[in-house]
Amino acid sequence: MNKMKMTRRGLVLATAGAALAFGQPASAQAPKSPVVINVVDVGGALALLQDAIEAYKTKNPTHVSRFTFTKAPAPELPGKLKAMQAAGRSDIELVLGGLDILSAGLEQGLLTQILPAHATKFPNVKENYLDPAKKMQELAKDHALAVVFMPAGPLVEYNPAKVKEPPTTPAALLAWCKANPNKFVYARPANSGPGRTFLMGLPYMLGDKDPKDPVNGWEKTWAYLKELNSCIEYYPTGTGITMKEFGEGTRDMTITVSGWDINPRALGIVPKEFKVVPFDNLTWVNDTQFLLVPKGVTGEKLDVVLDPIKFLLEPQQQAMTYDKGYFYPGPAVKNVPLSMAPKESQDVIKEFGRDEYEGWIAKFPHTQPLDSKQMVDAFRIWDQQVGAAKTK
Repeated sequence: MNKMKMTRRGLVLATAGAALAFGQPASAQAPKSPVVINVVDVGGALALLQDAIEAYKTKNPTHVSRFTFTKAPAPELPGKLKAMQAAGRSDIELVLGGLDILSAGLEQGLLTQILPAHATKFPNVKENYLDPAKKMQELAKDHALAVVFMPAGPLVEYNPAKVKEPPTTPAALLAWCKANPNKFVYARPANSGPGRTFLMGLPYMLGDKDPKDPVNGWEKTWAYLKELNSCIEYYPTGTGITMKEFGEGTRDMTITVSGWDINPRALGIVPKEFKVVPFDNLTWVNDTQFLLVPKGVTGEKLDVVLDPIKFLLEPQQQAMTYDKGYFYPGPAVKNVPLSMAPKESQDVIKEFGRDEYEGWIAKFPHTQPLDSKQMVDAFRIWDQQVGAAKTK
């Protein structure tokens, strides 16, 4: 366990008592015996939340004997949940994930509806969200709760030693890519936050007919991506691979979002001196990670699992989500400034964050991602028409 991890956990434990005093209704009634809660992370939020989740167990030993943590690719989880539910089993009680698993879960009816059935557990939960996070919460259709938030992107990240004039329009990006074949990369949107954000941001920048309708309103976007395809070697199946190749020098430019800009540089995967530039007519496509409970979790176990969800939305735990900038800024609820975060997090943001972000976040308009059905359609069309032969 690294030093930051130990320090962060110590802070969570030290502040847990104060956090529990924040507007809390009665906790879940203790089960007959402590239960095991199996957590699956499909969006990377475990890096931000694991210490706080384990702090809940320390604070509530009569509720939870232990949490187990596993990670899985988002596209694989719906099939697994469906099979478990068909068999009448519940081997997963809590899912941490983004819009990809939320969309699939809603589309296939795999998720427990949290509100209004359990509204007494979460008093004023929607009013406590930051305004843009509250808009993101609408996408959950009351079947999940937003737990972390970032304005995301899409942004262009580049190696300044290789790229002297970074492109700030889609046309300039296409021209650069064609002039420098195989040096630009982005990952398959269904598996990648930056890839997905790029896909959803292009219709705004290109002036498509309906940025919310990938089937009938993205004529310019699909044409653009097919042309861009001509100078891209392949599409990785995750952002981590993209950043590794980018950091090693195999690629000179990629699409990023605020968290994927800061965190890989803080971890040394991407050189600190690499730079980011916004598109001239950027529309921020905001991003969120959610807490989801699969169908089939019932009775005592459901009552227990809702309690750490409430715990994670309290200010002290929210302050932990600044972390190392992975989902910058991180907190989804109001009144959680960086000054509340652990010193290590404050130091990382000070060293690897960018002063420009505050101005860019204020300057450019913001929008929500696609709704679940439209996002599934966008992923399908991209897979079939753009990435089919080049995704690996």
